[in-house]
Amino acid sequence: MPVMTGAQALIEQLLAEQVDTMFALPGVQIMNALDAVYEHRNAINLIHTRHEQATTYMADGYAKATGKVGVAMVVPGPGALNAASGLGTAYASSSPVLMISGQIDSNSLGKRLGDLHEIDEQLDVFAPITKWNHRVASVAEIPEAVHEAFRQLTTGRPRPVELELPPDILAASAEVTLLDAETYAAPAGDAGAIGRAAAFLLKAERPVIVAGGGTLDASAELIALAEWLQAPVIMTQQGKGVIPDDHPLSLGVDYVVGPLKESLASSDAILAVGTRLHIREYEPGALPPLVHIDIDASEIGKTFTTEVGIVADARAALIQLLERLRDSGPARPSRGDAVTAQRQAFRDRMRAMTPDQSAIIDTLRAELDDDAILISGVTNIGYWSNVLYPAMQPRGTITSGYFGTLGFAFPTALGAKVACPGRQVVALCGDGGFMFSPQEFSTAMRYGINLVAIVFNNNAYGASRWDQIHRFNERFIATDLYNPDFVKLAEAFGAIGMRCDPAGLGAALKQALVANAPVLLEVEVPIMMPPFQIIS
Repeated sequence: MPVMTGAQALIEQLLAEQVDTMFALPGVQIMNALDAVYEHRNAINLIHTRHEQATTYMADGYAKATGKVGVAMVVPGPGALNAASGLGTAYASSSPVLMISGQIDSNSLGKRLGDLHEIDEQLDVFAPITKWNHRVASVAEIPEAVHEAFRQLTTGRPRPVELELPPDILAASAEVTLLDAETYAAPAGDAGAIGRAAAFLLKAERPVIVAGGGTLDASAELIALAEWLQAPVIMTQQGKGVIPDDHPLSLGVDYVVGPLKESLASSDAILAVGTRLHIREYEPGALPPLVHIDIDASEIGKTFTTEVGIVADARAALIQLLERLRDSGPARPSRGDAVTAQRQAFRDRMRAMTPDQSAIIDTLRAELDDDAILISGVTNIGYWSNVLYPAMQPRGTITSGYFGTLGFAFPTALGAKVACPGRQVVALCGDGGFMFSPQEFSTAMRYGINLVAIVFNNNAYGASRWDQIHRFNERFIATDLYNPDFVKLAEAFGAIGMRCDPAGLGAALKQALVANAPVLLEVEVPIMMPPFQIIS
């Protein structure tokens, strides 16, 4: 067995797990690990950020754009806590992010001596926002711990994990055994449950499919099943794009406002796949009979009574289910015209309600390629894009899910662009959220991450401002913003700064997308109605 330092064992095992990109911010407890990366700087693309929050946001963007594990590395204490918002976002949206955290020296653990960056029981801090976390206790244990982290990340429900390594263990040497990467079989559904689900769906005359983030790698199978059943497909935010928006059976995305409740009222069966199936303001007893497929057994029956529950990988279960249905006879007569008409009627209502937002989102769709990656930030146009932006492919839109993480869009988009340098990447930011991380234009310039950050500027925390207007009698407090000159801010970093009004967005975005540099495009907008505060 070779003798390695703990730091070398960490990086060698990450390479064995096929890691080729890391996002990090240096500090004393992880310097040995960074020095070990130096030995493999041609194999690992190490991107250092200007704030720890960007490490996990970028790792999350990388993971969501590719389906691969995104890796971040930070110091303990304030570094890890700064990175927690990105880790929590990954947890809320089921994204495979590995956060490697430093620690204080092993002989100081639990003694509350006040060592630099100390948090007593740091593992407990991250337990609620990780699938699994672990502190390494010896050099020899490191390959096995990293390997287990990847098993957790790549099996079952993909959620983040945290791995802690004290600096004395990173510096120490010992004999180690490196492990080969493993590919784990996707769990199929129980044959009996598949049979019951097929029989149930055959009896249904008006089934509807609800597709969540668990279907992103099962797009072809989901579409084939929907076409056989002639069932309209409603997507969650995380499942957006799993069926192309212009497919005759696509009803789009349900997000606060959406087609779900209307469809459930007229359906006699639901097939939910890869989703928590959280339906706001819906009485469980009023839901049509449900078949629920999910790799996370805890989600099945959690909110709604389930007729048939299938614990399985979405793609594997959909293949099994379609085989059973095809054996029963020919596919059903087309419902495409009716579903298309329903989708169009919903869109027409939304356009009438949101003419300003709809026009902006139409412009985005017209200028972006079908394989572009759009990061919808926690801002008005981001909110509405979840419903109104037509997505044509899985992993073409990225959101923060139920975490609603203000400020995540720009650094997450940087990670997506690192993962997919040949694709257009656009971040939809508000002026409030963008100012959480403008310093990451330094990162964009340092590494040539040529994305477009659109900053919709209304000089306010817009959703809260709208709330004050319509619920609090215009008692304005803490919602107005004093902003920099965004064009000059971009130019100060050496990036391209542009400014336009909504009418000029198309021409400006066209120019920004072909620029060989990071671009900040400011669009001045009024305070507008968000989807969760509709005033009719």
